[in-house]
Amino acid sequence: MLVAPVLAYLDPKDGDSYLDLTAGYGGHAAAILARTNSPEQTVLVDRDANAIAALADFGKRGVTLVHKDFLSATQALVAEGRQFDVILADLGVSSPHLDNASRGFAFSLGGPLDMRMDQTQELTAATVVNTYRTDDLERIIKTYGEEPRARTIANAIVAGRPFETTNQLAEAIRAVMPKGSKIHPATRTFQALRIAVNDELELLRATLPLLPNLLKQGGRLGVISFHSLEDRLVKQAFAEIAGNRYDADLQLLTKHPVTADEQELVFNPRARSAKFRAVVKK
Repeated sequence: MLVAPVLAYLDPKDGDSYLDLTAGYGGHAAAILARTNSPEQTVLVDRDANAIAALADFGKRGVTLVHKDFLSATQALVAEGRQFDVILADLGVSSPHLDNASRGFAFSLGGPLDMRMDQTQELTAATVVNTYRTDDLERIIKTYGEEPRARTIANAIVAGRPFETTNQLAEAIRAVMPKGSKIHPATRTFQALRIAVNDELELLRATLPLLPNLLKQGGRLGVISFHSLEDRLVKQAFAEIAGNRYDADLQLLTKHPVTADEQELVFNPRARSAKFRAVVKK
């Protein structure tokens, strides 16, 4: 996802140390390590045990693999006094999450209402959908999904409980939504549930102010976001730590978010919503 701009703006060089806070299945890691040639100075983090297992070959090369959410990993690395030349965070869900029905992220596939990125945590989408009050569901769907019909959907969920599968929930939402929408009527609700289950925005909000501590002088930090709520947090954080103040420690590398070009979109339509922002430590 956005590999070309990531390489262009983060400019990994031979010998650079590298931290990937959301390594996933190693797409960015492979491209960056091909430039840095420094596996022993590389740390790959992911909260998903399946992703950590998929990164095993990197571990065999000397890369440090960390099975934690990015906030916990960042806090631990700051406490250790670690610093890196290149840091990347690619937010949101990966294609394996969306394509695996058993993970419960996709409304187009008939899977359990799970949506956990870390499958050791207790809270699942089923818990939220089947036990939360109407007001709480409305707040989640409105806040995290930016869904204007949040109340209607929350009422439909409570009236139709219990739900066991993603397609059962998606159908209940579709039934109370206007026809003719360009996107599936359940899209925003599923986004909201996923964010709530994984506490994504609060983790991001707490992590962003810590990241400059992990950058070496001249180090580059990049974040890829996939919806407006994430991008807004990244934009605000970067404005605060890399604004036009004379005493700012960081400088913006991207005045505006970088998006996928048409060539990438042909092969990876999911990149359409991706936005990349980057800063450098002076």
